[in-house]
Amino acid sequence: MNGFTQDLSKYEKGSFVKGNDSINYRVLLPENFDATKKYPILFFLHGAGERGDDNLAQLGHGGRLFLKEDIRKRFPAIVIFPQCSTNSYWSNVNFVTDANGKREFIFQEKGKPTKAMHALLGLVDNYLEKPYVDKKRVYVGGLSMGGMGTYELLRTKPNTFAAAFAICGGDNVANVQKYQKVPLWIFHGEKDDVVPVVLSTRIADQLKVLNRPVKLTLYPEAGHNSWDNAFAEPELLPWLFSHQKNR
Repeated sequence: MNGFTQDLSKYEKGSFVKGNDSINYRVLLPENFDATKKYPILFFLHGAGERGDDNLAQLGHGGRLFLKEDIRKRFPAIVIFPQCSTNSYWSNVNFVTDANGKREFIFQEKGKPTKAMHALLGLVDNYLEKPYVDKKRVYVGGLSMGGMGTYELLRTKPNTFAAAFAICGGDNVANVQKYQKVPLWIFHGEKDDVVPVVLSTRIADQLKVLNRPVKLTLYPEAGHNSWDNAFAEPELLPWLFSHQKNR
């Protein structure tokens, strides 16, 4: 455990405060960071279980992936892990529990951002103003609640991101047209009993209806924890960082 904590110490602590918005985050800068150069930037959104105010738990899934030596060398990028507060949620979604205790996700079409998302939007804008961030190579990805937040961030800022990935997330299908032009890779476990796999497949289906290319990877034996499978995909990061906006 000490080694885990020691590794994660390479992520510098940060906080963004503006008006009523405040959000903690961790940032991993490229090795031999040079502020006179421009770097791609990735925002990674954690799941509901990592909410809090310790500015550490959000690194629990995915944090070590970006610390791997070969990845740091191949993809010198700025990686940011914001942390959602315990009393908020990344996406604007309502939960309905049926008589069997099964939870249904009711995603909003449009809808105002949550407190955490509003602060995250401010954090994204703040970083995009920095001279060392390559605005043509801005990315977002997330898992579970963070996968849902990924879709919402894409919907809210459809012209910002060069590519995105969403792991076991979901969204209102009516929102898909807003981010149809963003290259997207969707992952989900077919045995997920927390976030139903249909929440991912229907987004992929809608993108196909819109004649947009979409990558969908389903894991037949995976439950809710499909992120370990996704992180192990050798093409995930090469695919992600290969995209850049034309303008």
